[in-house]
Amino acid sequence: MVRPHLEYSNSVWCPFKKGDNENIEKVQKKRATKLIISLKKLPYGERLRQLKLPTLKYRRLRGDMIEVFKIIHKYYDIRASINFNFNPVGSTGGNKFKLQKEMCRYDIRKYSFCYQVVNVWNSLPDYVVEG
Repeated sequence: MVRPHLEYSNSVWCPFKKGDNENIEKVQKKRATKLIISLKKLPYGERLRQLKLPTLKYRRLRGDMIEVFKIIHKYYDIRASINFNFNPVGSTGGNKFKLQKEMCRYDIRKYSFCYQVVNVWNSLPDYVVEG
């Protein structure tokens, strides 16, 4: 019941400040997972393991990677989706879907979706990014 509220508009608004992330995670950590009486006394990590739940930070990152996959593999209309720049094939030793990280001068660009996902996407193994 709580998770949909915490993850609402995740693809549009992703907190980049550590304090914002901690406040959102705190809802799950201090309140939602303690609603199950038998797990109430366990540490947070153990409650997550018992409930088979990942952290909210991990779920946000996973959701971002799914969106990048859909954009790159053209699941969305090309006219309405983001255009990522690919690294030339010869310049990197990675997969054919490696993205090029653009330079940015301002924080507004540095914290945007396109800029934040590049390093994580480029670190994924071939079998993941090729689908």
